[in-house]
Amino acid sequence: MCLQRWSFCNLAVLRSEQVNHSWKRYFLRRCHLEMKMTKGRAGGYTCHSLRGHTGRVVGLVYLHANSDELPELWNGNAIVCSASTDGTVRAWNIQKAELLWCSPVQSPLTGIVKDEQHEVVITADLTGLIKTWQCQTGQEVASFPTASPHCTLLQYNINNDWFLSVGTSQGSVCTLAGSALTKKSSIMVCDSFKVNVLLVSPDKKWITAGTKDNDDLSPKVIFTESLTSPSEDEDPLCQSVPVIGCQAAVFIPTQPARLVIIHRSEHLNNKALTVFDVSIKKTKYKSEIQVQQMESFLLTLDIRSSQILLEAKDSNCIVLAADQQLWVYSLKGALLASFKEHTMPISSISVVRSFLISNSKNYPPVDRFYTLHYTGRFILLLLKVTYNKCITHSNGTRTGYLQKKQVQPFQITIQKLPTLYG
Repeated sequence: MCLQRWSFCNLAVLRSEQVNHSWKRYFLRRCHLEMKMTKGRAGGYTCHSLRGHTGRVVGLVYLHANSDELPELWNGNAIVCSASTDGTVRAWNIQKAELLWCSPVQSPLTGIVKDEQHEVVITADLTGLIKTWQCQTGQEVASFPTASPHCTLLQYNINNDWFLSVGTSQGSVCTLAGSALTKKSSIMVCDSFKVNVLLVSPDKKWITAGTKDNDDLSPKVIFTESLTSPSEDEDPLCQSVPVIGCQAAVFIPTQPARLVIIHRSEHLNNKALTVFDVSIKKTKYKSEIQVQQMESFLLTLDIRSSQILLEAKDSNCIVLAADQQLWVYSLKGALLASFKEHTMPISSISVVRSFLISNSKNYPPVDRFYTLHYTGRFILLLLKVTYNKCITHSNGTRTGYLQKKQVQPFQITIQKLPTLYG
């Protein structure tokens, strides 16, 4: 029954020393939590305010959060790390709303990612300095300078080896190994345009890299092994994807290397969605990357926004967001569902099993966030803003002060996706 209802469930670990729960207890407990989540309403949660940052929060990551295979339904001790333009990383116990540690001040941070397996968070700042931090203590582990004001971070593990690929403003992808950040390779992807598309396939064999800033450039697929274990005599194995003007991309998580790209179509002002399978063909003398088109169709949508968000959960369908709307498509091109509940542009989407969570953005800068703990530790993060004000006097002098003003938090929408999806 557990596997029929939750395909992600790994019952093999239920009787392990760390868990030691019967499948019946797991089934009843999860049913109870999902019922509470479905019936969630005002007053059905507790709210904590996590204050401390004096600049805009640019990223949040969970550590010790619930896993997809076996969520820790009975005990929750999640830690959230936040990065800010105030130049600090802060770690919080979100159940107790306590600050655990704060890093020394550095240049304004631009991004943060995590490696939960090794209990490490990775940050980048405006000078291009990459740093790794121990999530338990806040101790700095290593640093690496990229000299890039824009860094796109992609962390992944291959077997027991740790890697970080960094997309730079100059158009290159630099790959570092281990939490000591040892440089392994560098490859030019889109010369003089920043790399803001950077993905790894579920089988970890392929990296997709590209830019959204040039409609005439194609994204590239790179053989991961040629980045992590480069040969001195050969260039990294790389192949352009046969589309131009990439706007969004995602790998289908249930397939080893199936890539979905939204791109500019041959028809003026239209966008298309194309699905590719990536593989490698080896001969006696060389190896070649093959990018085979599986499906392609036009998106008959009025999408004016330059920001298109794309998510996938399984091989059946994908979720697309732009402006204030959401669409669910099959990979054959059928429109399965659409949602228009948002009143402001959508800033992020996340597919959690068969639920779609989306939030729309407030434009002022964020300096703190709230955690909403629904029954069952289903946690959403909301943000609150502060305004920096400055008064100009008649004699020309200025007096600055900090005026705190609460505004409406992000609008959170939770939708049940079509049955095909879950």
